[in-house]
Amino acid sequence: MSNDAIDLLIKRELPAAVRGDRDAYGRIVVASQNVVTAVALAITRDVPTSEDIAQEAFLSAWHHLPRLKNPSSFLPWLRQITRNLAHDHLRGRRNRMLDGEVAELAIQHAADPDGCPLQQALDAERDAVAADLISELPEESREALLLYYREGQSSKQVAMLLGLSDAAVRKRLSRARQSVREDLLTRFSDFARSSAPSAAFAVGVTAALGFSKPAAAAGLGIATKSIAGSLFARFALGFAGAASGGLLGGLVAAWFARGVILDYADTAAERDMLLRFSRRYIVLSLAMIAAIIGTHLVFGDERHTFVAIAVALLAMNWQLLVMLPRRMNPLLARDARRDPVGARQRLLAYRLTWGRGGVMISNVIVIGSLIIAHFHFGG
Repeated sequence: MSNDAIDLLIKRELPAAVRGDRDAYGRIVVASQNVVTAVALAITRDVPTSEDIAQEAFLSAWHHLPRLKNPSSFLPWLRQITRNLAHDHLRGRRNRMLDGEVAELAIQHAADPDGCPLQQALDAERDAVAADLISELPEESREALLLYYREGQSSKQVAMLLGLSDAAVRKRLSRARQSVREDLLTRFSDFARSSAPSAAFAVGVTAALGFSKPAAAAGLGIATKSIAGSLFARFALGFAGAASGGLLGGLVAAWFARGVILDYADTAAERDMLLRFSRRYIVLSLAMIAAIIGTHLVFGDERHTFVAIAVALLAMNWQLLVMLPRRMNPLLARDARRDPVGARQRLLAYRLTWGRGGVMISNVIVIGSLIIAHFHFGG
């Protein structure tokens, strides 16, 4: 997308976004996701972390859009939000010490039989290469060079996205070329393109706009919408649709509540451990939803469908009540020792999303959906 096109799109869509139009804001996200993730990546030097920070920046901007008086200030404002979040993340990491318990967790993670050793090695190598490549560049040139390769090697495009003059961008690019070897620059160009956010990133941010509330409020809002959605689904798939609608609501809540558990991670190993758990939980949830719907379509009777629903609930409850606590209990204990007052508030958010409270809410959503669907439609 050209400079003028991005500028015009933001000016055109921003008024609607300020009024609460999520689709309009989603189009802004698509146009600006490269610059926001590049700003975060230049600071954190970690691709997954940069995308998490970019998502948080977009959500923060969404909530504070009414404060923005001048549409032309949107990109500079969004860039500054991103930089602040990225620097806050680095400060938080530096303030956390690697004690014996954390080291033990890291060793356990390395020996985790659930993980694929080859994939772990590839991920570690990718992250190390990314950090090394970015570290080799002058700090002031990192954002410009990342965007230069992501935006079709157009210095004018980079200048517009970063709020700089074309001459300033060219100067930064020149310094970067002079400071690193040509083969390293080639590797960096490949890395910049391959690490650019995909269309799924914008879809995820847009989907999060309706759920980015405090944990407890989000849980209640999602529960209400899930039950309503389940009633609609009852027309199409009977009890299978009702249960799947409830499970899907809990799945969406879990995806956007990842930050609750990730905030407990002190090290990259811990963060990766928790990310892998959340991904496996989401994959399992989708598989269970598919199994419920498949059972309904194959057998077409409520008895088999109820069995499938029961199995799905048992499998998902096992993950949250047994598998996750094995990973979280040492982190929760460490947090309580380090900050007893703040730990209570964080523990409440954890319990309402991933802990026993969250499990209870999810089960009530599913069972309530079935009961309401049964009586409302005379199932």
